Amino acid sequence: MKEISCKLLVIGAGPGGYVCAIRAGQLGVDTVIVEFGKPGGTCLNVGCIPSKALIHAAEEFGKIAHMARGKDPLGIKVGAPTLDLTKTIAWKDGIVSRLNSGVAGLLKKAKVKTVQGWATFRDGKTVEVETETGTQVIHAETVVIATGSAPVELPFLPFGGPVISSTEALALSEVPEKLAVVGGGYIGLELGMAFARMGAKVTVVEALPRVLAQYDAELTRPVLKRLGELGVEVMTGANAKGLSAKGDALLVETADGKNAKIAADRILVTVGRKPLTEGWGLEQIDLDMAGKFIRIDDQCRTSMRGIFAIGDVTGEPMLAHRAMAQGEMVAEIVAGHKRSWDKRAIPAICFTDPELVTAGLSPEEAKALAGEIKIGQFPFAANGRAMTKQGEDGFVRVVARADNHLVLGIQAVGQGVSELSAAFGLALEMGARLEDIAGTIHAHPTQGEGFQEAALKALGHALHV
Repeated sequence: MKEISCKLLVIGAGPGGYVCAIRAGQLGVDTVIVEFGKPGGTCLNVGCIPSKALIHAAEEFGKIAHMARGKDPLGIKVGAPTLDLTKTIAWKDGIVSRLNSGVAGLLKKAKVKTVQGWATFRDGKTVEVETETGTQVIHAETVVIATGSAPVELPFLPFGGPVISSTEALALSEVPEKLAVVGGGYIGLELGMAFARMGAKVTVVEALPRVLAQYDAELTRPVLKRLGELGVEVMTGANAKGLSAKGDALLVETADGKNAKIAADRILVTVGRKPLTEGWGLEQIDLDMAGKFIRIDDQCRTSMRGIFAIGDVTGEPMLAHRAMAQGEMVAEIVAGHKRSWDKRAIPAICFTDPELVTAGLSPEEAKALAGEIKIGQFPFAANGRAMTKQGEDGFVRVVARADNHLVLGIQAVGQGVSELSAAFGLALEMGARLEDIAGTIHAHPTQGEGFQEAALKALGHALHV
């Protein structure tokens, strides 16, 4: 049994874990990182990156299919396209492989030792790692838990056969003729819309009164419109009940209490994610929990001295960039620096068609906090760049205090608005006021002009609407 010691041990090489390890290594901290799978975690391997690759392929296919139907106003004429999904998946896998190698190279450059295997706590300072060559014991002064999360499995729809999670959906060899999606959150709609663009007949089953319930209804309206255009059937207030006896249909109780059967080649279950808190010896240490998540303070410290936790295992929002920010901060704290982070400015993006972005407070949250507020909203239908990209649906919205015009929240829905998230986050992080955004010269013609115009609208003198 081999034994090594280090100053910092990071368990999990997802976005939070590998960023923490790299930054610690840069700061001269003797660091070891343990990962059972490939570096990059869920995000890089079976989540953020591969899903965006599939979504992009679906968008390109959808554009050509639309042109082939003779309904495109650009004057482009093409034949009906075909899709080799096996080749698409191979292209996606190539991107993932390159990024895997990149993360591994960055860890090596930062002089971080990587141990491949499954880590289990002996106590708060010691873990055992089962590797291919035997058991490795690691003693550490400080431990960072970055074990991530996994898809939630429904007891009456266990994964296997036609029932798949997002992981399997990103590795299919052919487009399902009929796809049922259980769960109308961002993962279900992102993938459901992608497969619909690739030709699948998609039905979304959501137990709540509306899909994308975490966003306000006005923000999601363009997405609902697009779902209809894609032929996606959306069943709200409906509950999935199980798989048919033949395994070829999803059994559903509709909003009016009736039983229905949805024919499906595949049933994609996307009802959320759960923290990975089992299987690595949590019972050997005494950590306070916040429900199913590990409880942390504002610097990611757990209830045990010398143990930090970051990322999905610590709760919502389960976002890779949140985990990265936490990981960087923790590394600097371990290195002796004074650090904190401001979680108010974490943008969240839904890569549906069109895309959704939120940063900071919603209008309702802002009103509850600040009382009187100002709201400025600018439609992309009045934006020249959006017109030239055939993306006129949607808007940018800015929410600010009425008394001092401090910006509290920014939201947008539209084609490609994910790229505006950096500007939104920066404005909130820097404590911008409406006058700061309105007085910043935005390049023309760009969709970013909508941000400036929304601020102008809130101030009462919009120029282009």
